[in-house]
Amino acid sequence: MENSLFDKTFRDSEGNIVIAQPPNLPILVGITATVLSLMVRSGNIHTAIDAIAFGSLFTWAWQELFEGVNYFRRALGLLALIAVIASRFSNNF
Repeated sequence: MENSLFDKTFRDSEGNIVIAQPPNLPILVGITATVLSLMVRSGNIHTAIDAIAFGSLFTWAWQELFEGVNYFRRALGLLALIAVIASRFSNNF
């Protein structure tokens, strides 16, 4: 069986179409910390929670980019990595 662009983009190694997966630990921690950072808006606790959110989301994006099961998941990781890094720059200006 020859792999088409569709297969490489959306199928995993077992032939299943994979667009969404159950969340793993970094994305769960990242989302939770992001929500908490929106509730706690100042102080050292906010700084710590914000750092945890950034680190977790960066880790998840990096893992998707380099270990994603298909091209779609890897592209999702790249876009998320760009967004996470861009959010750091936009907060500084």
